[in-house]
Amino acid sequence: MLNFRRFLMMFPLAALAVTCGAATLHAEQQWVTYEGGDGPGKGKHIVFVSGDDEYRSEEACPQLAKILSQRHGFECTVLFAIDPKTGAIKPDHQTNIPGTHFLNDADMMVVFLRFRNLPDDQMKPIIDFTNSGKPILGLRTATHAFNIPGEGPYAKWSWRSGNPQGGWGQAVLGDTWISHHGSHKHEATRGVINAKRADHPILNSVKDVFGPTDVYGIVHLRDDDEILMHGAVLAGMKPTDPPVEGPKNNPMMPLVWTRMYKGESGNVSRVINTTMGASIDLECEDLRRLLVNACFWGLKMDVPEKANVDVVGEFKPTFYGFNAYTEGVMPSAYNLR
Repeated sequence: MLNFRRFLMMFPLAALAVTCGAATLHAEQQWVTYEGGDGPGKGKHIVFVSGDDEYRSEEACPQLAKILSQRHGFECTVLFAIDPKTGAIKPDHQTNIPGTHFLNDADMMVVFLRFRNLPDDQMKPIIDFTNSGKPILGLRTATHAFNIPGEGPYAKWSWRSGNPQGGWGQAVLGDTWISHHGSHKHEATRGVINAKRADHPILNSVKDVFGPTDVYGIVHLRDDDEILMHGAVLAGMKPTDPPVEGPKNNPMMPLVWTRMYKGESGNVSRVINTTMGASIDLECEDLRRLLVNACFWGLKMDVPEKANVDVVGEFKPTFYGFNAYTEGVMPSAYNLR
């Protein structure tokens, strides 16, 4: 049998083609960065860490990052779950999110992960940032961001960990995975502002929050966590559907809250979490505004009275579901056009 190396030596053009093909794959960008322009966020860098199987974080995070960049001046970098064989975004690939090193110099981290088992070199910047005292925004499944078996250095952050209880989600964001409180894909969510916190800056010009995702069960928040909004379980999937009657809404579950997290280094971070955030949820203007406001508040900046949250470019979110993502999409597909 002809040796492959000898074959390439005999046919230089073939060797060139193979070499160029490998270089093209290697050079393909593995994340996307939106440069910040003029605006209050100029000079601030927000890193989005996406990777979930169901709620299309790979669509939601780029759109939110574009809004923060193009409407408010923040530099934003979005990381994705990447198939190392193809370089394409593969949301159900649990073990590879390149680019977490960007967190080493970031000002804020937005997390939209689900059951990830990342290698130590990718986990380290996430945990270092967690302990940095800088702000963190958690979206939807971030409450159960990690599922790390064994006894490695980061296994304790797994969602079922007992030390800390509930792993990263419960320790940092306030809770781990509990339940679908609303019926999944049958009962949508209406945000109900907590009257005691109605004047919180994150709620500036936020009046009507609706999303097709269901309310999550939340049971472990501390007494000093500030609930800004509860989630009313609706009787259907339309914004016009009424809340269901009975115990599901009596009392309602927390939907959006803030808290202070003291890291292992002693630094204290502003944390904002919501169990909404699927790409289809971001069709709601007021939810987009709430999330933009959360970034301003987390960074201790003045929150706009009515932030511009117009979508940037085309945004046609995919309805959530397992195996519902578009295959073969490269990170470059989310570049600004």
